[in-house]
Amino acid sequence: MTNRTHDEGRTDDPTDRTVAPRSDHTGVPDSPPIRTDGGEDPDDGEAESTDVETTPDDSLSTDDKLSEEEAQEMLEGIDRKRTVTGWAAIITSFIAISFSVFQMWLAARGFDFSATFPFVGEVSLGSLQLLQVNSIHVAFALILAFILFPATTGHGAVASRLGRVVPSLASSLGEDHLVTRAADGVRRVVRWLAVDPERERVTPLDVLFMVLAAATALYMVMEWAEIQQLRIFGLEAGRSVAEYLGPLGFLPEAISAVGIPLADISYPFFLGIVGVFLVLEATRRSLGFYLTLIVASFIVYARYGYIISPSMPLIGVLSIPEGTWPNIIQNLWYNTENGVFGIPVTVSVQFIYIFILFGAFLEMSGAGQWFIDLAYAATGTRKGGPAKASILASGFMGTISGSSIANTVTTGAFTIPLMKRSGYRSEFAGAVEASASSGGQILPPVMGAAAFLMIEFIGVPFSDIIIAAAIPAVVFFFGVWVMVHLEATRANIGGLDRSEVVNLRDHLSRGWFYLIPIALLLYYLLVERLTVARSAWFTLIAIMALLAVVAAYNERTRVPLIGGILALFVAQVGAYAATGVGIIDAITGGSGEALSVTGALLAAAGELGIIAIFVSLVVMLARPALESPILEFDEAVDEASANIAATLSRPSLSDINAFRYVTFIGKSMDSGARTSTEVVVAVAAAGIIPGVVSATGLGPNLTALIKAVAGGSIVLLLLFTAIASIILGMGMPTTVTYIILVSLLGPAIAQSSDIPLLAAHLFILYFGVIADITPPVAVAAYAASGIARSDPFQTGVKAFSLSLNKAVVPFAFALTPGILLLRGRGEQAAVVTGADVADLGFFIPEVVIPVLGVFVGVIALGATVIGYFYSRVSRVERGLFVVAAFLLMAPILVLNAIFDLGGALGLVGAVPNTVTVDLAMRTAGGILFGALALKNRREAEQGRRETPAGSPEPTD
Repeated sequence: MTNRTHDEGRTDDPTDRTVAPRSDHTGVPDSPPIRTDGGEDPDDGEAESTDVETTPDDSLSTDDKLSEEEAQEMLEGIDRKRTVTGWAAIITSFIAISFSVFQMWLAARGFDFSATFPFVGEVSLGSLQLLQVNSIHVAFALILAFILFPATTGHGAVASRLGRVVPSLASSLGEDHLVTRAADGVRRVVRWLAVDPERERVTPLDVLFMVLAAATALYMVMEWAEIQQLRIFGLEAGRSVAEYLGPLGFLPEAISAVGIPLADISYPFFLGIVGVFLVLEATRRSLGFYLTLIVASFIVYARYGYIISPSMPLIGVLSIPEGTWPNIIQNLWYNTENGVFGIPVTVSVQFIYIFILFGAFLEMSGAGQWFIDLAYAATGTRKGGPAKASILASGFMGTISGSSIANTVTTGAFTIPLMKRSGYRSEFAGAVEASASSGGQILPPVMGAAAFLMIEFIGVPFSDIIIAAAIPAVVFFFGVWVMVHLEATRANIGGLDRSEVVNLRDHLSRGWFYLIPIALLLYYLLVERLTVARSAWFTLIAIMALLAVVAAYNERTRVPLIGGILALFVAQVGAYAATGVGIIDAITGGSGEALSVTGALLAAAGELGIIAIFVSLVVMLARPALESPILEFDEAVDEASANIAATLSRPSLSDINAFRYVTFIGKSMDSGARTSTEVVVAVAAAGIIPGVVSATGLGPNLTALIKAVAGGSIVLLLLFTAIASIILGMGMPTTVTYIILVSLLGPAIAQSSDIPLLAAHLFILYFGVIADITPPVAVAAYAASGIARSDPFQTGVKAFSLSLNKAVVPFAFALTPGILLLRGRGEQAAVVTGADVADLGFFIPEVVIPVLGVFVGVIALGATVIGYFYSRVSRVERGLFVVAAFLLMAPILVLNAIFDLGGALGLVGAVPNTVTVDLAMRTAGGILFGALALKNRREAEQGRRETPAGSPEPTD
């Protein structure tokens, strides 16, 4: 059969028979005119047909393809990152790998920096306190931020205006005038100091900021005794800047001589000011001006909020006691309870970084492309297969990256062109990818950074968060799948030819080991109930061990490889059973209390990963020309391996598996640190906001204000929260949105309702994620439009409509906690247990039926958005499908809204919030949906309604 492409000018509404003009905007500056309906470029300028026949084996046009390098270039352009080369690249990688090594040590050994070496004994560098560890963590991120992100490229609004000064002076005074020449000299100096127009040069200003960032961490580590005294006597009791710098004290003295009193300022106070400024500057560079402005506004408010009079109407509740700058800086910089080094950064140290590193190792191992191929092997040949495979692939990749934009660009570079070729419109193809990619942050087990923050903010185990988030995440991806299927049926879009996808069984046999790390992670979290950090660390070791074994394995080496691992494992068990220590310690004279056989086995099992890595490296070094039949690292690893080998003038090194494996480890650490930089900067900056709220006592007053504005309506409160999440999340990381809104709105939700705290936090997280695909600042959708060569705004609108169930489901689970597998209300809510499942009087009406209602409801939403079910759906029927969807998914929301409106008019009383009412409304919704579905199917069978794309041909 042939696949019919969409008419690019036709609207999505099947009832709309008009033809809209096509947009000339491709979403890519200076791009040549291309077809955006999946067809080939016209060579002779003839008018494009709106009904082009394509076959599954048509090749993609050159313009539609996006290489790995182009995808990376696009991602760096969106992220505003530099591309450093030469020594700058080497230094950057060294700092990034050092950052990862530091974090891996913390995950493995904690804050105690001591180790025992053979023949040497114990070597101790001492132990660090939480504040010291957090400061080092942030300092690493700041240094990388100043390397990776330029201060300015000279093209911004301010820089452009300043750039007109010299030309204006030259035109009015002449080029040779003293003032013009002086201004030109100043411009040259400023450009040399700070401007990086090509995003490839580390400037002197960057180096200065890097030195200051390192100085902040060095003071924390070296002057801990003084910091403890400052907690009692205040920052002003510290040594002065001139006194602290000693022989270099003449520098602040010289600055003081020109009127800036630097020499006599307390050094810790000065360093705190510098530190907060560096965080704001790194935030401006990496995350944009608006977040910087918001955070800076809170700092100014902490100092001058007392100006607001308590007697002022409405905003009088924002009045706070007068504070001083030393006290404010002490709260923001020298504190682990709030401020820069508060809970968000602590969570980043303990959980977020190690999971980002886990994702980097998994991605560099080649798992990303393997998961994409797996998705296409599973669904690519079905009706609308490329789009369905895109959903699965983006879900898989989302568990690795946790970033909507990165997921969209990396996965979309492959999936979007295939969707366009199969017949999907450019806007629809980009929207599917952006919508599915944005779901990665809500998909267990490796959710976005905000999920780890919940551990500290709520105080629940991460395993509970995974369990609670599972069903809503599945519902979201199922909802997008339904819409994609309905669109494929409506437009008669088939799948790929089987020759274009890999064989599923063969593919699983070649890469089954990629599933082991994720399975282990779930085992450690849900079965063993280990901490998040320990689970991630053990899984990280498992990835390195698996890849080492795969790299060393082939038909000739499998016996010595497996035999060597078993022999060393048995020797380790024997050493623990005989001496109580490992084999190396036993050989070098160490001893301890002998363990039982079971204890020895468990102790040796904990070191099995290290044993596998050691034996595999020995095998690889013994056979340098070893070929591994199933080893496929990510292209970035192979590229790095080739570059390093070329730099060493030994190109043949890149063919040696041992060298490639070591490069894989280094590249994974490097990539993990670079990815973490923006997250760490974000949580450091966002931590200032809850710090100010806590230190100023604003929290209770703000909660009272929000409750007063909501007027006691839980619907209005949730609606305010949803709108605030979307607005605040536009262009901001989800993590930042979550931190800010949990600080400002979280207490109001908890105190104004019986919504479980976990449900309230997931509600905020969901709408923070939706912001990535909500126009006008739909960053993920705009990234997808660049690949799809589509109109960015229309792609954003379509992405939001495809994710509509993600906007309804949070209201559903906030008011019906059973959807989150929670039992109880408010603080009493807890994840269901086996006893709860056995209690059918609870489990069926409060869990099973609501969950089924949500799944059926998203099908009704799909019919509403696409305008098609078995046949075309009229406008009236679409409205009825919406009613059915809300009654099935969130009946309590509808009920509360009706009673809130009736209460405001004085017509009704309290809301009858009972299980019986909930079931009755869901039943009504189910009946309405069933009636609409049967009517639509009957009309399709009778041929009474023809779809805009012609009669669909079933391919499933």
